[in-house]
Amino acid sequence: MRKTPIAARTLVASVTALAVVPMLAACTENASSGEDGKKGGDARTLSVGSSADACELSATKAPAGTLSFDVTNTGSDVTEFYLLGADGLRIVGEVENIGPNLTKKLTVNAPEGDYFTACKPGMVGEGIRAPFTVTHSEQEQVSASDQELIDQAQANYRAYVQDQSAQLLEKTKEFVQLYEGGKDDEARALYPVAREHWERIETVAESFGDLDPKTDAREADVDFAAGEKWTGWHRIEKDLWPQDAKGYTALKPAERTTYGDDLLANVTELDKRIQATGSDALTYPIDAIANGSIGLLEEVANGKITGEEEAWSHTDLWDFQANVDGARVAYEGVQGLLEAKDPALAEELTAKFDALQAVLDEYRDGDGFVLYTALEPADTKKMTDAVNALSEPLSKLTAAVTS
Repeated sequence: MRKTPIAARTLVASVTALAVVPMLAACTENASSGEDGKKGGDARTLSVGSSADACELSATKAPAGTLSFDVTNTGSDVTEFYLLGADGLRIVGEVENIGPNLTKKLTVNAPEGDYFTACKPGMVGEGIRAPFTVTHSEQEQVSASDQELIDQAQANYRAYVQDQSAQLLEKTKEFVQLYEGGKDDEARALYPVAREHWERIETVAESFGDLDPKTDAREADVDFAAGEKWTGWHRIEKDLWPQDAKGYTALKPAERTTYGDDLLANVTELDKRIQATGSDALTYPIDAIANGSIGLLEEVANGKITGEEEAWSHTDLWDFQANVDGARVAYEGVQGLLEAKDPALAEELTAKFDALQAVLDEYRDGDGFVLYTALEPADTKKMTDAVNALSEPLSKLTAAVTS
């Protein structure tokens, strides 16, 4: 997925520089007379038109609760839409990769307060921004049984993210030691295995806008002309697989140490933030967990299926599997709540996760997978079809569990 200068990409957590702002999901009542001026309409359902030079919303305010933004791309470039916190940095929610003439929905649970909306035609830059206000409203309380499911889902997902982060740190230490020590064959073997832990929690890792570009930027994402530096996993990947980098000059031992130490420092800082307790502790609202499942599957569609993520190692299917793992864990965390609200959707999602996994399993090779270069167009089409079949019902998950 392309990394952009705007804070971080996330559908899992809404973050400030060091912490996520809690937003407990709650069932909400529809307004009979919308704040957007549409009598009899639902003031929490808004339309957004994104063009090359405008970001037009049907309203600039809405009552607190579960908000839905139907974002239509009326321009000629791929676009994305954000709801940002009052500081203009914290991402409350986003929907991305909206092609021309297409519409995608963003569903978030937003408490009373000041926000910004932003459309980003071309998916670059700061975007077209405008103030947005969420006003006070009386909301229905979730039932005791629903709240128990919500509390459990949040606790379980937090534990899962912390476990994956801890494993990522340990594998990164081992990888950096091998790389800096010149043990290239062993480093190559560990590279996709270590990255699995990153990919399983990618939407959380991406939520830290200062760490994500330093750790996971691809070469094509870096604006060298503007003086940006390329560091992280993929910088080292290129050095370990130089045969696919024409005209490439291998890094010297001292340079390897610089890049290896930098990667480890950033992963260490990531783990520190994820493991934080007290006022700095990350929280995972129910809508953010559901959005995280959707976001991880979009990661598959936008980078792994195309072979763009691992340009030199071609280990994209390890990443693919890890993204699917993370998406399924997030879904299963809210599955009990979904089964109480929409059992048919829960049944469909479970079946289509199973179907996607069956397709992936066809490309296993020992403990890993075949390289992306071994795939034929028919293989990538089969994978794409399975991802698309899951994406459509999965897009309904957040609205279903927060209704």
